Amino acid sequence: MGQQANITAFDGATTPVSHTLVGDGVYRDKDGTIRATWKEQLSTVPDAAQVRVTMTKRKLPSGVWRVSQRTEVPVMESVSGQNSSGYTAPPKVAFVDTVEVVGFFHERSTQASRRLCRQLSINVGNNVSTSVAPASTGPSPELFDQLVQVT
Repeated sequence: MGQQANITAFDGATTPVSHTLVGDGVYRDKDGTIRATWKEQLSTVPDAAQVRVTMTKRKLPSGVWRVSQRTEVPVMESVSGQNSSGYTAPPKVAFVDTVEVVGFFHERSTQASRRLCRQLSINVGNNVSTSVAPASTGPSPELFDQLVQVT
């Protein structure tokens, strides 16, 4: 199993910004799910407002593997004005935008078939109509393709 390492990824802003997500831990839930979490650690942003990624792996009673990657991006409310005493409340999280990608893989599936399915899904989502090399390393490709969760 791979060790939990930092994840660096660019966002989809007009001027893309690099986000570094730091390993926050690996946990085993009561149902057998292995859950690995990462979060950004910006000193100027409250903990509740940090970007988070969670990856899970669980074998269902049917023998099918369920793997997922969930990305959460909290959006802070805008602070406007102050009260009559001059106090301005700190901003809070207004809402959280979330994307979750879930794969269901039969125990007879192969690494090659899982990679093909994952890459096809990514290419459809990114409107990629040319040949591109699939990513084969990193926590998400290893989870979806090799069924290997970080430790």
